Amino acid sequence: MVENLVIVESPAKAKTIEKFLGENFVVKSSFGHIRDLEKKDFGIDIKNNFAPNYIVSTDKKKVVAELKKLAKEATTVWIASDEDREGEAIAWHLFEVLKLKKENTKRIVFHEITKDAILNAIKSPRDIDVNLVNAQQARRILDRLVGFEVSPVLWKKVKPQLSAGRVQSVAVRLIVEREREIIDFKSESYFKVVAHLTVTDNNGDERTLKAELPKRFSTKEETLAFLNSCKNGEYRVSDIEKKPSTRKPAAPFTTSTLQQEASRKLGFSVAQTMTVAQRLYEAGNITYMRTDSLNLSETALNGAEEEITRRHGSEYVKIRRYKTKNKGAQEAHEAIRPTNLNKDSVSGESNEIRLYNLIWKRTIASQMADAKLEKTNIKISISTNDKLLVASGEMIKFDGFFKVYMESSDDENQKEEEALLPTVTVGDLLSEEVMNATQNFTYRPARYTEASLVKKLEELGIGRPSTYAPTITTVQNRGYVVKESRDGIERNFEVLTLQENNISEETKTQITGAENKKLFPSDIGMVVTDFLNKHFTKIMNYNFTADVEKEFDDIAIGKLVWYEMIGKFYNPFHANVEKTLAESERETGERIIGNDPVTGKVILVRIGRYGPMAQLGESSEDKEAEAPKFASLRTGQHLETITLEEVIDLFKLPRDLGLYEDKKVVVAIGRFGPYVRHDGKFASLQKDVDDPMEIDLERAIVLIEEKKEKDRLKHIKSFDEDAELQILNGRWGPYISFQKENYRLAKDIEDPKTLTYEDCLKIIKSAPKKKTTKKAPVTKKAPVKKKATTAKKTSTAKKAKK
Repeated sequence: MVENLVIVESPAKAKTIEKFLGENFVVKSSFGHIRDLEKKDFGIDIKNNFAPNYIVSTDKKKVVAELKKLAKEATTVWIASDEDREGEAIAWHLFEVLKLKKENTKRIVFHEITKDAILNAIKSPRDIDVNLVNAQQARRILDRLVGFEVSPVLWKKVKPQLSAGRVQSVAVRLIVEREREIIDFKSESYFKVVAHLTVTDNNGDERTLKAELPKRFSTKEETLAFLNSCKNGEYRVSDIEKKPSTRKPAAPFTTSTLQQEASRKLGFSVAQTMTVAQRLYEAGNITYMRTDSLNLSETALNGAEEEITRRHGSEYVKIRRYKTKNKGAQEAHEAIRPTNLNKDSVSGESNEIRLYNLIWKRTIASQMADAKLEKTNIKISISTNDKLLVASGEMIKFDGFFKVYMESSDDENQKEEEALLPTVTVGDLLSEEVMNATQNFTYRPARYTEASLVKKLEELGIGRPSTYAPTITTVQNRGYVVKESRDGIERNFEVLTLQENNISEETKTQITGAENKKLFPSDIGMVVTDFLNKHFTKIMNYNFTADVEKEFDDIAIGKLVWYEMIGKFYNPFHANVEKTLAESERETGERIIGNDPVTGKVILVRIGRYGPMAQLGESSEDKEAEAPKFASLRTGQHLETITLEEVIDLFKLPRDLGLYEDKKVVVAIGRFGPYVRHDGKFASLQKDVDDPMEIDLERAIVLIEEKKEKDRLKHIKSFDEDAELQILNGRWGPYISFQKENYRLAKDIEDPKTLTYEDCLKIIKSAPKKKTTKKAPVTKKAPVKKKATTAKKTSTAKKAKK
């Protein structure tokens, strides 16, 4: 007999909570959601107010069976899933599937896994919040409708196996629009003048003062004219301005600010940040990590004051109560903070220690005194012209929160820390060391990092704390966006130098445009975005996507009936899906580049069956006409930026490199990238090492032999009875390959070489049949919507209230 059964979402969380509860409590995990919408017919009864049809996930049936058994035996069942909408939905699904009774089921929530928090939650249980459940349900159903209806349109009109999503497609649009800003950007050059002047103090000691001309010159001629006007000039301090200033600490972490700062300071991806934070939360080290709130509890504020006073003194304390800007924030009650502010570190793996330290510093700093600064501007006159040079610096008068933490910035062109200035007085004469006028170039817009994309989504009101990480992961998994680092290009720039009344000129080189872990749209991502922008304007609209989030917030507080909200969206949306299927043209992103100088045939680029490709010549229904030639684009080449010369080079492939072992060696580009073909076998070229336009026979032979060796290691056994049947060595061990299908071998087969042809056929025959995936239906007739009163609850909501 089980007296108290506590159900949480994860095994790690269960393990931590078990330590705080007595022997009368059994803590079990549901391993997240136990059921989801059925795939058939969207899993939604559209005619019946979008009633969802949920089924228990195959991989959760065993978990559900165990929980059902324990729940039947238990005197009281405590559902302790997370306190956000997703957690509330999990609680409701558990209540429904386990057939729990309201009289002995209690819903408890807490935002930190500490003994006090758990025991307090046990003392104050509540009912399942149906409004929160409906908000999560509305999001899930709306996203299913958009994804299942738009995706098949993309399959037919763009390319098979594509997908669309209400939030993911808008996120891709942001990245595509930024890329086009960069493509259209025209960099302009300018000259920046910096003088290095010498200050001599009363002791005869010399110090360098770096001063800058505020004006930028757009041409070399203007710059030279200015430098010439400075010859034989005297430099004097004409004015000194000192302005006190203060800097305030950043607020405690929310989900999005944690993701941004962990990216900037620790180099974490958004998904990595959430994974590490989840482990810290489940171990009881931090509060709940999905939150919009900036609030800190009184306990936390008292703990921060005590810790700051102990470490730095009372003058460093300034208690702040931050207010959350987002009125609809329903995800949690506190910002992300350590559960115990006396602990500045935790045990665990490296990333957990680093992220915890970041959270601790940010929380402590948020309750510390402002930093007090003094900004100084020294203006320097030049006797031979009317221009002024300016030297700027900042002095820290009181470090305040700087003692613990400073926030980083996404601005790649952020000014360097201003230097400490030497002591000077008005009228001081300064001597010139050197004056440099350096050619600079205006910066193009910065590509998004994962963190800056989260920031932009939050600014636009798109998504909520629980959706940022999965959205960014999804757009990369779908192939619409790639995250990568790219080398810059070499660029020349000029430096004009005035020294000892002589002007010299020098041309230098620099690497510019290097990218580190940035988000780039793929060609297919750009083509899909254009198609959706053209035909599904509403769902691609930033304001619409943000307004939907506000409607979810209204559902969560009981202001809006969820199925009415979906009905208002669905009917015009579905009509648009049918119209697009019937009337729209196929979209391939086709761009005519020009004409082949040899044949005069048109050259174009477009999306083909296997991705971006170039085409020489046009297709014709005339069977006797010469068929067009095709070539895959190379890595780094894109439909919108590839040039005619680059495309012509592509048609130089395949290249015949010569003979090896009396057989031709050919290099070409295929579906999976550049390769060498020899004797019917293919060997891939190494990325960033081999160029298909430059590789020679000697290098190709090396790749061929490496592939042969790899194949030899892979091959275990063949059979004379049927050459198609082989035993091979794979990533997960030996397997049988037959007629383009693979069959796993049982673990108790010690030596696969001992298997006979008949043994292999038996294994193939007894193998379970592979499941066939059914395509989602493309269209459904829009229902005639029945009038539903706002007071009416859904059937699912009724069950929850029983």
